[in-house]
Amino acid sequence: MRVIGACALAHLINDLIQAVLPSIYPVLKASYGLTFTQVGLITLTFQLTASLLQPWVGYHTDRHPKPWLLPVGSVCTLVGILLLASVGTFPTILMASALVGVGSSTFHPEASRIARLASGGRYGLAQSTFQVGGNAGSAFGPLLAAAIIIPYGQGHVAWFGLFATFAIAVLYGLSRWYRNHLNLFRLKVGSVATHGLSRRRVMLALVVLAVLVFSKYFYMASLTSYFTFYLIEKFGLSVANSQLYLFLFLGAVAAGTFFGGPIGDRIGRKKVIWFSILGAAPFTLALPYVGLFWTGVLSMVLRPPWSCSSRPMRASGESGCAPSEGGQQLCCL
Repeated sequence: MRVIGACALAHLINDLIQAVLPSIYPVLKASYGLTFTQVGLITLTFQLTASLLQPWVGYHTDRHPKPWLLPVGSVCTLVGILLLASVGTFPTILMASALVGVGSSTFHPEASRIARLASGGRYGLAQSTFQVGGNAGSAFGPLLAAAIIIPYGQGHVAWFGLFATFAIAVLYGLSRWYRNHLNLFRLKVGSVATHGLSRRRVMLALVVLAVLVFSKYFYMASLTSYFTFYLIEKFGLSVANSQLYLFLFLGAVAAGTFFGGPIGDRIGRKKVIWFSILGAAPFTLALPYVGLFWTGVLSMVLRPPWSCSSRPMRASGESGCAPSEGGQQLCCL
């Protein structure tokens, strides 16, 4: 549990630093006269390095584990944060965003693997603890940005380098533990999970999951990037106050992740998955037509419960969950 707790703490710090970037978009836009298109390009650059690199990193480290990637990735995050505190042009903002994204893409595959390795078979507990740590960091990022950066300016982004430095120390300890336990996590060549599903049904389930996850992150990225601008323009809020509403939204993300697992266990994961997508649509469509109070309420409802858990797979299988090695099915949504 100490190892799992350290993974969750490192995840909290990693996602907290990631949340700083969209939180200071209003500051960057005002300081450098950026257009909304340029703000979108910053988000695109960050997401390309933070998300699309992750499968490649995971694919490579499955075959060639590299414990040292964890602290090295956090060093990239530290460099990106320090660069973001001192940049003066749009291209350097993109470069800083890319470095923060690279740190994230190297962190997630390896840290989640360590949490699974340390779980002792309690995969759901390990994964949910790890995931809630990240969601909590995403929620607290805008609050800290409102307290540290918004009142004092872009240069104070450098204070978040202290978090990155602390994360380097934590991840160095985790990498040493991982290196000493690598023999427990060697993939068995030729091992196949018996999930009882045809190849066609597995592919269909994965395609549906990919579409759902894409739609989820499409509106998540849109709200995270532009929600503060919307509040400032429509309701005349200050930048600092708009961050509080962003905190409510991201806090609901953390709460949804925490409660999604137990709710899925009780009523079924497929129901939770579909409600998370379809149930949010009416509230999203109503958002432009309500006042400030209901905007805050709806922003919390926009993130219904999702689950991220792993449990033994039944012989009959269950559509909507992707099979993984070791006879487990992984529903990480």
